Amino acid sequence: MDWSLVLISQGIEATIDRETERGWGLIVTEQDYERATGILEQYRLENRHWPWRQKLPANGGLFDWASLGWMLTISVFFWIQTHAPSSFRDCGLMDAVAVSHGEWWRLFTAVFLHADLGHYAMNVSIGFFLLGLAMGNFGTGLGLLASYLAGVGGNLATWMIYSEHRSLGASGMVMGCVGLLASQSIFLRRGTPNKWKYIISGIAGGVMLFALLGLSPDSDVLAHLGGFLSGLILGILLQLARKLSRSTAANLFAGIAFCALVILPWWLALNRLAGK
Repeated sequence: MDWSLVLISQGIEATIDRETERGWGLIVTEQDYERATGILEQYRLENRHWPWRQKLPANGGLFDWASLGWMLTISVFFWIQTHAPSSFRDCGLMDAVAVSHGEWWRLFTAVFLHADLGHYAMNVSIGFFLLGLAMGNFGTGLGLLASYLAGVGGNLATWMIYSEHRSLGASGMVMGCVGLLASQSIFLRRGTPNKWKYIISGIAGGVMLFALLGLSPDSDVLAHLGGFLSGLILGILLQLARKLSRSTAANLFAGIAFCALVILPWWLALNRLAGK
């Protein structure tokens, strides 16, 4: 398959075929044969120091379907938001002035609110996939809590930089998942061939994904950047304590902490709303 892509890039059509005796191969026309073998030999020489197939350390499950629970939670909040008075959204969105006056819970509650259906759909679809990968690689509870705290870190960054700023959405948490996943390449086992190439390419891939998803002109770029960097830092810390991801007790505690950090901020926000 790699060779066929190489040949196609040079304008040579090839068909992948398998013979019982000789195994897999490529079929090209007779007039292209000599040029095709020369191109493939050049490809082999240029990539001889980069082993494409490399056995990497196993990190457990790659995808955790428990991210469906987060998707459901976000959906419930969006349904409530669309059917409740606008004061519901106003009491929970990220407001730098209000946070400065003691309403710290907005750093957390804003993660569960969205501007409109398109905003919600984008975050919940991409977030479901990226959060599932983060939870699969760092543990169900720890991956969920770390991603959530990364989203809070994005809101914290906007509060620290802007004196007056209002925002909402789970995109900071989604970018936090990107940061968490990018951190994994830093901790390849010693002795891995071309280790630094994998580390650099892993981080570069995370940065490119952040640029693709988080630098839209209409989005809250600072919150996205804060979420990405928070996720990268939390991912490094979790990598240093790798055994925790396999600990049932640690993941259970993290799951309980996540629930508490959802319920308490919203309880304070709704109490504030009821007192007005």
